[in-house]
Amino acid sequence: MRKIGYIRVSSLDQNPARQLQQLNEVGMDVIFEEKESGATQDRPELQKMLKELREDDIIYVSDLTRITRSTRDLFELVDYIKQKKANLKSLKDSWLDLSEENPYSQFLMTVMGGVNQLERDLIRMRQREGIDLAKKEGKYRGRVKKYHHKHAGINYAVKLYREGKMTVKQICEITNVSRSALYRRLSELENN
Repeated sequence: MRKIGYIRVSSLDQNPARQLQQLNEVGMDVIFEEKESGATQDRPELQKMLKELREDDIIYVSDLTRITRSTRDLFELVDYIKQKKANLKSLKDSWLDLSEENPYSQFLMTVMGGVNQLERDLIRMRQREGIDLAKKEGKYRGRVKKYHHKHAGINYAVKLYREGKMTVKQICEITNVSRSALYRRLSELENN
């Protein structure tokens, strides 16, 4: 039996230190960590962990929202873990116990999965309402452009492109600007 920790944060600027500390207090044999959206199960470290999962292993997460974001994905994940004869434990959601000794686990998982889904839906609804209100008040500007007219990388990429001595691929590698961003900026400059 191994204790396997799974840590996930949604973006590069989020810090997984709290989750790491909580799991280390339990004492993990191995920890899988990634910075990915939890919207789907198509996450490299999650898939690697599931592939390496063995009978009697226990997967630990700080809370269920770290391993899945939807009720459907939660049920699929739990079914897979059960098929492998392993277990899933959440430090925050202590009611979760996949063992057959707990007849309430499936019921509670359904209820809590539904509550988590409702919470996400309410957040999205409030966000949309806030954006609509900001638009009405003329305060909403939309997402800030990554490659604005003062961005050094995009300006250097345009300069290199106009010099005509390098391929687009070389320019993108040197400036770390995507091909589509470069073409979009060139089109903007051409139309102005």
